[in-house]
Amino acid sequence: MGSDATPDPAPTSGVAAWGEPFVRDRYVDFLRAGSILVVVLWHWAFTILIWTPQGPLATSPLGFTTGLWVLTWLFQVLPLFFYVGGYVHLQAWRRARDRGEHLGRFVRRNLRRLSLPAIVLAAVWIGLGVALWAAFGLEWIGRAVLLVISPLWFIGVYLVLIALIPLWFALCRRFGPVAYVWMVGLVVIVDILRFRAGYEHLAYVNMLLVWGLAFMAGFSYEALVRAPRQIDAALMWAGLFGLVGLVGSGLYPGSMVGVPGETSNMAPPTLCIVALLAFQMGVAEMARPTLERWLERPGPSRAVEVVTRFAMPLFLFHTTGMAIGRGLIYAWNGELAEATVPDLRWWLERPLYIAVSLACTLPVIWLFGRYGRRRPPVSAPAGGPA
Repeated sequence: MGSDATPDPAPTSGVAAWGEPFVRDRYVDFLRAGSILVVVLWHWAFTILIWTPQGPLATSPLGFTTGLWVLTWLFQVLPLFFYVGGYVHLQAWRRARDRGEHLGRFVRRNLRRLSLPAIVLAAVWIGLGVALWAAFGLEWIGRAVLLVISPLWFIGVYLVLIALIPLWFALCRRFGPVAYVWMVGLVVIVDILRFRAGYEHLAYVNMLLVWGLAFMAGFSYEALVRAPRQIDAALMWAGLFGLVGLVGSGLYPGSMVGVPGETSNMAPPTLCIVALLAFQMGVAEMARPTLERWLERPGPSRAVEVVTRFAMPLFLFHTTGMAIGRGLIYAWNGELAEATVPDLRWWLERPLYIAVSLACTLPVIWLFGRYGRRRPPVSAPAGGPA
Protein backbone atom coordinates (compact mmCIF):
# COMPACT_ATOMS: atom_id res chain seq x y z
CA MET A 1 0.00 0.00 0.00
CA GLY A 2 2.91 2.37 0.62
CA SER A 3 5.16 1.23 -2.21
CA ASP A 4 6.35 3.39 -5.09
CA ALA A 5 4.28 1.23 -7.40
CA THR A 6 1.02 2.38 -5.86
CA PRO A 7 -1.39 2.87 -8.76
CA ASP A 8 -3.56 5.94 -9.06
CA PRO A 9 -6.95 5.66 -7.34
CA ALA A 10 -8.45 7.75 -10.14
CA PRO A 11 -7.66 8.17 -13.83
CA THR A 12 -5.40 11.00 -14.86
CA SER A 13 -6.41 13.88 -17.09
CA GLY A 14 -4.72 16.61 -19.06
CA VAL A 15 -4.45 18.66 -15.88
CA ALA A 16 -1.36 16.84 -14.69
CA ALA A 17 -1.02 13.62 -16.65
CA TRP A 18 1.96 11.34 -16.11
CA GLY A 19 5.05 12.43 -18.02
CA GLU A 20 3.69 15.92 -18.72
CA PRO A 21 4.64 19.21 -17.04
CA PHE A 22 2.36 20.09 -14.15
CA VAL A 23 0.00 22.94 -14.94
CA ARG A 24 -1.92 24.60 -12.12
CA ASP A 25 -5.69 24.35 -12.38
CA ARG A 26 -6.83 27.92 -11.79
CA TYR A 27 -10.35 26.79 -11.06
CA VAL A 28 -9.14 24.49 -8.28
CA ASP A 29 -7.12 27.37 -6.86
CA PHE A 30 -10.25 29.53 -7.02
CA LEU A 31 -12.32 26.93 -5.14
CA ARG A 32 -9.66 26.54 -2.44
CA ALA A 33 -9.08 30.27 -2.04
CA GLY A 34 -12.79 31.03 -2.16
CA SER A 35 -13.58 28.40 0.48
CA ILE A 36 -10.97 29.77 2.90
CA LEU A 37 -12.11 33.33 2.25
CA VAL A 38 -15.76 32.49 2.93
CA VAL A 39 -14.87 30.84 6.26
CA VAL A 40 -12.71 33.79 7.32
CA LEU A 41 -15.25 36.46 6.31
CA TRP A 42 -18.03 34.52 8.03
CA HIS A 43 -16.11 34.47 11.29
CA TRP A 44 -15.11 38.13 11.05
CA ALA A 45 -18.58 39.40 10.18
CA PHE A 46 -21.00 37.03 11.93
CA THR A 47 -19.33 36.16 15.23
CA ILE A 48 -21.25 37.71 18.12
CA LEU A 49 -19.44 37.61 21.46
CA ILE A 50 -21.59 37.53 24.58
CA TRP A 51 -19.58 38.38 27.69
CA THR A 52 -20.41 36.46 30.85
CA PRO A 53 -18.60 36.25 34.22
CA GLN A 54 -17.03 33.01 32.96
CA GLY A 55 -15.77 34.67 29.76
CA PRO A 56 -16.89 35.23 26.16
CA LEU A 57 -19.43 32.99 24.45
CA ALA A 58 -19.71 32.96 20.66
CA THR A 59 -23.02 32.98 18.81
CA SER A 60 -24.21 34.18 15.40
CA PRO A 61 -27.12 36.04 13.79
CA LEU A 62 -28.53 32.70 12.61
CA GLY A 63 -30.25 32.26 15.95
CA PHE A 64 -31.97 35.64 15.74
CA THR A 65 -32.80 36.15 12.03
CA THR A 66 -35.58 34.06 10.52
CA GLY A 67 -34.59 32.14 7.39
CA LEU A 68 -30.95 33.22 7.39
CA TRP A 69 -29.87 29.59 7.84
CA VAL A 70 -30.60 28.97 4.15
CA LEU A 71 -27.41 30.89 3.32
CA THR A 72 -25.38 28.17 5.03
CA TRP A 73 -26.29 25.79 2.22
CA LEU A 74 -23.96 27.82 0.02
CA PHE A 75 -21.58 29.39 2.53
CA GLN A 76 -20.79 26.39 4.76
CA VAL A 77 -18.02 25.43 2.37
CA LEU A 78 -15.98 22.93 4.40
CA PRO A 79 -17.38 19.98 2.36
CA LEU A 80 -16.21 21.71 -0.82
CA PHE A 81 -12.82 22.48 0.71
CA PHE A 82 -12.20 18.88 1.77
CA TYR A 83 -13.32 17.72 -1.69
CA VAL A 84 -10.84 20.01 -3.42
CA GLY A 85 -8.22 19.08 -0.83
CA GLY A 86 -8.50 15.42 -1.79
CA TYR A 87 -7.86 16.25 -5.44
CA VAL A 88 -4.93 18.55 -4.59
CA HIS A 89 -3.26 15.84 -2.53
CA LEU A 90 -3.80 13.29 -5.29
CA GLN A 91 -2.04 15.60 -7.73
CA ALA A 92 0.74 16.28 -5.24
CA TRP A 93 1.24 12.53 -4.76
CA ARG A 94 1.48 12.00 -8.54
CA ARG A 95 4.25 14.59 -8.77
CA ALA A 96 6.01 13.16 -5.69
CA ARG A 97 5.89 9.64 -7.13
CA ASP A 98 7.35 10.92 -10.37
CA ARG A 99 10.32 12.10 -8.29
CA GLY A 100 10.62 8.64 -6.73
CA GLU A 101 9.22 9.61 -3.34
CA HIS A 102 7.71 6.91 -1.12
CA LEU A 103 4.06 7.30 -0.11
CA GLY A 104 4.90 7.16 3.58
CA ARG A 105 7.42 9.97 3.25
CA PHE A 106 4.94 12.00 1.22
CA VAL A 107 2.35 11.68 3.98
CA ARG A 108 4.83 12.55 6.73
CA ARG A 109 6.09 15.59 4.84
CA ASN A 110 2.57 16.96 4.37
CA LEU A 111 1.67 16.29 7.99
CA ARG A 112 4.74 18.14 9.22
CA ARG A 113 4.20 21.12 6.90
CA LEU A 114 0.62 21.63 8.07
CA SER A 115 0.92 20.73 11.75
CA LEU A 116 3.92 22.80 12.80
CA PRO A 117 2.36 26.26 12.25
CA ALA A 118 -0.85 25.14 13.99
CA ILE A 119 1.09 23.77 16.97
CA VAL A 120 3.14 26.97 17.27
CA LEU A 121 -0.01 29.12 17.11
CA ALA A 122 -1.78 27.05 19.78
CA ALA A 123 1.32 27.05 22.01
CA VAL A 124 1.71 30.83 21.78
CA TRP A 125 -1.92 31.50 22.68
CA ILE A 126 -1.98 28.95 25.50
CA GLY A 127 1.24 30.38 26.89
CA LEU A 128 -0.13 33.90 26.64
CA GLY A 129 -3.33 32.83 28.40
CA VAL A 130 -1.42 31.18 31.25
CA ALA A 131 0.79 34.26 31.65
CA LEU A 132 -2.17 36.66 31.75
CA TRP A 133 -4.03 34.45 34.21
CA ALA A 134 -1.00 34.22 36.49
CA ALA A 135 -0.21 37.94 36.30
CA PHE A 136 -3.69 39.46 36.50
CA GLY A 137 -5.97 36.64 37.66
CA LEU A 138 -8.21 36.93 34.59
CA GLU A 139 -10.65 34.07 35.08
CA TRP A 140 -12.14 34.48 31.60
CA ILE A 141 -8.86 34.29 29.69
CA GLY A 142 -9.06 30.52 29.26
CA ARG A 143 -12.38 30.70 27.45
CA ALA A 144 -11.09 33.57 25.32
CA VAL A 145 -8.01 31.57 24.28
CA LEU A 146 -10.21 28.58 23.49
CA LEU A 147 -12.35 30.70 21.16
CA VAL A 148 -9.28 32.00 19.32
CA ILE A 149 -7.77 28.56 18.70
CA SER A 150 -11.07 26.68 18.27
CA PRO A 151 -10.97 26.83 14.42
CA LEU A 152 -7.87 24.62 14.63
CA TRP A 153 -10.25 21.64 14.90
CA PHE A 154 -10.43 21.92 11.12
CA ILE A 155 -6.64 21.53 10.89
CA GLY A 156 -6.86 18.50 13.18
CA VAL A 157 -9.43 16.80 10.94
CA TYR A 158 -7.42 17.66 7.85
CA LEU A 159 -4.28 16.13 9.40
CA VAL A 160 -6.18 12.89 10.09
CA LEU A 161 -7.40 12.79 6.48
CA ILE A 162 -3.84 13.28 5.21
CA ALA A 163 -2.49 10.62 7.58
CA LEU A 164 -5.06 8.16 6.19
CA ILE A 165 -4.24 8.83 2.53
CA PRO A 166 -2.88 5.27 2.11
CA LEU A 167 -6.25 3.96 3.37
CA TRP A 168 -8.27 6.21 1.02
CA PHE A 169 -6.10 5.13 -1.93
CA ALA A 170 -6.53 1.47 -0.99
CA LEU A 171 -10.33 1.77 -0.72
CA CYS A 172 -10.59 3.46 -4.11
CA ARG A 173 -8.32 0.89 -5.78
CA ARG A 174 -10.01 -2.12 -4.21
CA PHE A 175 -13.68 -1.14 -4.30
CA GLY A 176 -14.03 1.83 -6.65
CA PRO A 177 -17.44 3.57 -6.44
CA VAL A 178 -18.68 0.93 -3.98
CA ALA A 179 -16.45 2.53 -1.33
CA TYR A 180 -18.39 5.79 -1.62
CA VAL A 181 -21.73 3.97 -1.32
CA TRP A 182 -20.57 2.12 1.78
CA MET A 183 -19.35 5.30 3.45
CA VAL A 184 -22.67 7.03 2.79
CA GLY A 185 -24.47 3.96 4.12
CA LEU A 186 -22.41 3.96 7.29
CA VAL A 187 -23.21 7.65 7.83
CA VAL A 188 -26.91 6.75 7.55
CA ILE A 189 -26.52 3.96 10.12
CA VAL A 190 -24.63 6.20 12.54
CA ASP A 191 -27.34 8.88 12.27
CA ILE A 192 -30.06 6.30 12.92
CA LEU A 193 -28.24 5.06 16.02
CA ARG A 194 -27.73 8.65 17.12
CA PHE A 195 -31.25 10.02 16.62
CA ARG A 196 -33.34 6.89 17.18
CA ALA A 197 -31.33 4.89 19.70
CA GLY A 198 -29.66 7.73 21.57
CA TYR A 199 -26.03 6.73 20.96
CA GLU A 200 -24.77 10.30 20.90
CA HIS A 201 -21.08 9.49 21.32
CA LEU A 202 -21.19 7.12 18.34
CA ALA A 203 -22.03 10.16 16.22
CA TYR A 204 -18.36 11.21 16.29
CA VAL A 205 -17.58 8.30 13.98
CA ASN A 206 -19.12 10.52 11.32
CA MET A 207 -16.21 12.94 11.73
CA LEU A 208 -14.13 10.34 9.93
CA LEU A 209 -16.82 9.01 7.60
CA VAL A 210 -18.24 12.30 6.32
CA TRP A 211 -14.98 14.19 5.93
CA GLY A 212 -13.25 11.09 4.62
CA LEU A 213 -16.00 10.77 2.01
CA ALA A 214 -15.50 14.41 0.97
CA PHE A 215 -11.72 13.92 0.76
CA MET A 216 -12.09 10.72 -1.28
CA ALA A 217 -14.60 12.40 -3.58
CA GLY A 218 -11.76 14.67 -4.65
CA PHE A 219 -10.05 11.66 -6.25
CA SER A 220 -12.92 11.65 -8.79
CA TYR A 221 -12.57 15.35 -9.58
CA GLU A 222 -11.12 14.77 -13.05
CA ALA A 223 -13.84 12.25 -13.93
CA LEU A 224 -16.49 14.78 -12.90
CA VAL A 225 -14.83 17.50 -14.99
CA ARG A 226 -14.98 15.24 -18.04
CA ALA A 227 -18.55 14.08 -17.35
CA PRO A 228 -21.50 15.48 -19.32
CA ARG A 229 -23.12 18.61 -17.95
CA GLN A 230 -26.26 16.59 -17.12
CA ILE A 231 -24.21 14.71 -14.51
CA ASP A 232 -23.28 18.01 -12.87
CA ALA A 233 -26.92 19.09 -12.83
CA ALA A 234 -28.04 15.71 -11.48
CA LEU A 235 -25.51 15.94 -8.65
CA MET A 236 -26.56 19.47 -7.78
CA TRP A 237 -30.29 18.70 -7.75
CA ALA A 238 -29.83 15.40 -5.90
CA GLY A 239 -27.93 17.20 -3.16
CA LEU A 240 -30.47 20.03 -3.00
CA PHE A 241 -33.49 17.71 -2.83
CA GLY A 242 -31.64 15.61 -0.27
CA LEU A 243 -31.16 18.69 1.90
CA VAL A 244 -34.80 19.67 1.54
CA GLY A 245 -35.95 16.17 2.47
CA LEU A 246 -33.62 15.76 5.43
CA VAL A 247 -34.33 19.19 6.90
CA GLY A 248 -38.04 18.85 6.16
CA SER A 249 -38.17 15.55 8.04
CA GLY A 250 -37.65 17.43 11.30
CA LEU A 251 -34.72 15.22 12.33
CA TYR A 252 -32.08 17.69 11.18
CA PRO A 253 -31.81 21.46 11.72
CA GLY A 254 -31.86 23.70 8.67
CA SER A 255 -28.53 25.40 9.40
CA MET A 256 -25.36 23.73 8.18
CA VAL A 257 -23.38 25.44 10.96
CA GLY A 258 -23.88 25.16 14.68
CA VAL A 259 -26.58 27.38 16.22
CA PRO A 260 -26.88 27.67 20.02
CA GLY A 261 -29.87 25.74 21.32
CA GLU A 262 -30.15 23.42 18.31
CA THR A 263 -28.74 20.06 17.32
CA SER A 264 -25.74 20.66 15.09
CA ASN A 265 -25.23 19.30 11.58
CA MET A 266 -21.51 19.94 11.95
CA ALA A 267 -20.40 18.80 15.39
CA PRO A 268 -20.38 15.98 14.56
CA PRO A 269 -21.39 16.03 10.86
CA THR A 270 -24.60 14.33 9.76
CA LEU A 271 -26.09 12.98 6.56
CA CYS A 272 -27.04 16.59 5.75
CA ILE A 273 -23.36 17.36 5.16
CA VAL A 274 -23.18 14.48 2.66
CA ALA A 275 -26.12 16.01 0.78
CA LEU A 276 -24.45 19.41 1.06
CA LEU A 277 -21.27 17.95 -0.43
CA ALA A 278 -23.15 16.61 -3.45
CA PHE A 279 -24.98 19.93 -3.87
CA GLN A 280 -21.79 22.00 -3.73
CA MET A 281 -19.89 19.68 -6.07
CA GLY A 282 -22.69 20.04 -8.60
CA VAL A 283 -22.88 23.82 -8.17
CA ALA A 284 -19.11 24.13 -8.62
CA GLU A 285 -19.21 22.22 -11.90
CA MET A 286 -22.30 24.00 -13.18
CA ALA A 287 -20.59 27.34 -12.53
CA ARG A 288 -17.27 26.25 -14.03
CA PRO A 289 -17.68 27.63 -17.61
CA THR A 290 -18.70 31.10 -16.42
CA LEU A 291 -16.09 31.30 -13.68
CA GLU A 292 -13.27 30.00 -15.88
CA ARG A 293 -13.96 32.78 -18.36
CA TRP A 294 -13.93 35.25 -15.48
CA LEU A 295 -10.62 33.83 -14.22
CA GLU A 296 -9.02 34.49 -17.61
CA ARG A 297 -9.11 38.20 -16.80
CA PRO A 298 -5.91 39.57 -15.21
CA GLY A 299 -7.59 41.08 -12.12
CA PRO A 300 -9.46 37.98 -10.88
CA SER A 301 -6.55 35.73 -11.82
CA ARG A 302 -4.11 37.82 -9.78
CA ALA A 303 -6.50 38.02 -6.83
CA VAL A 304 -6.84 34.23 -6.74
CA GLU A 305 -3.05 33.86 -6.87
CA VAL A 306 -2.61 36.19 -3.89
CA VAL A 307 -5.33 34.57 -1.78
CA THR A 308 -4.05 31.09 -2.66
CA ARG A 309 -0.54 32.06 -1.61
CA PHE A 310 -1.68 33.30 1.80
CA ALA A 311 -4.71 31.02 2.29
CA MET A 312 -3.31 28.89 5.10
CA PRO A 313 -1.69 31.75 7.07
CA LEU A 314 -4.94 33.67 6.66
CA PHE A 315 -6.94 30.79 8.08
CA LEU A 316 -4.49 30.16 10.92
CA PHE A 317 -4.26 33.77 12.05
CA HIS A 318 -7.66 35.23 11.19
CA THR A 319 -9.05 34.61 14.68
CA THR A 320 -5.90 36.15 16.18
CA GLY A 321 -6.52 39.26 14.11
CA MET A 322 -10.19 39.18 15.03
CA ALA A 323 -9.33 39.00 18.74
CA ILE A 324 -6.98 41.98 18.44
CA GLY A 325 -9.58 43.87 16.43
CA ARG A 326 -12.37 43.20 18.91
CA GLY A 327 -10.05 44.35 21.69
CA LEU A 328 -9.48 47.64 19.87
CA ILE A 329 -13.23 48.07 19.29
CA TYR A 330 -13.94 47.39 22.98
CA ALA A 331 -11.25 49.88 23.96
CA TRP A 332 -12.81 52.50 21.67
CA ASN A 333 -16.28 51.85 23.10
CA GLY A 334 -15.00 51.73 26.65
CA GLU A 335 -16.67 48.43 27.56
CA LEU A 336 -16.59 44.68 26.88
CA ALA A 337 -19.94 44.55 25.11
CA GLU A 338 -21.49 44.40 21.68
CA ALA A 339 -25.01 44.06 20.33
CA THR A 340 -26.25 40.51 20.87
CA VAL A 341 -29.44 40.83 18.80
CA PRO A 342 -28.78 41.99 15.24
CA ASP A 343 -30.52 45.24 14.34
CA LEU A 344 -30.00 47.66 11.45
CA ARG A 345 -26.96 49.23 13.07
CA TRP A 346 -25.43 45.80 13.65
CA TRP A 347 -25.75 44.91 9.96
CA LEU A 348 -24.33 48.26 8.87
CA GLU A 349 -21.32 47.74 11.13
CA ARG A 350 -20.33 44.42 9.49
CA PRO A 351 -17.97 46.01 6.92
CA LEU A 352 -16.23 47.83 9.78
CA TYR A 353 -15.71 44.60 11.73
CA ILE A 354 -14.31 42.92 8.62
CA ALA A 355 -11.96 45.83 7.90
CA VAL A 356 -10.67 46.01 11.48
CA SER A 357 -10.11 42.24 11.62
CA LEU A 358 -8.27 42.30 8.29
CA ALA A 359 -6.11 45.24 9.36
CA CYS A 360 -5.14 43.37 12.53
CA THR A 361 -4.54 40.04 10.76
CA LEU A 362 -2.20 41.27 8.04
CA PRO A 363 0.60 42.32 10.43
CA VAL A 364 0.43 38.90 12.12
CA ILE A 365 0.78 37.17 8.74
CA TRP A 366 3.67 39.50 7.89
CA LEU A 367 5.46 38.65 11.12
CA PHE A 368 4.90 34.96 10.52
CA GLY A 369 6.30 35.27 7.00
CA ARG A 370 9.26 37.36 8.12
CA TYR A 371 10.39 35.24 11.03
CA GLY A 372 8.85 31.89 10.16
CA ARG A 373 10.37 31.23 6.75
CA ARG A 374 13.62 29.35 6.42
CA ARG A 375 16.73 31.38 5.64
CA PRO A 376 18.76 30.42 2.55
CA PRO A 377 22.02 28.56 3.22
CA VAL A 378 24.96 30.82 4.00
CA SER A 379 27.04 28.99 1.41
CA ALA A 380 24.65 29.82 -1.44
CA PRO A 381 26.55 31.48 -4.29
CA ALA A 382 26.01 35.17 -4.90
CA GLY A 383 23.20 35.70 -7.34
CA GLY A 384 22.05 32.10 -6.94
CA PRO A 385 18.46 31.07 -6.27
CA ALA A 386 17.24 31.83 -2.77
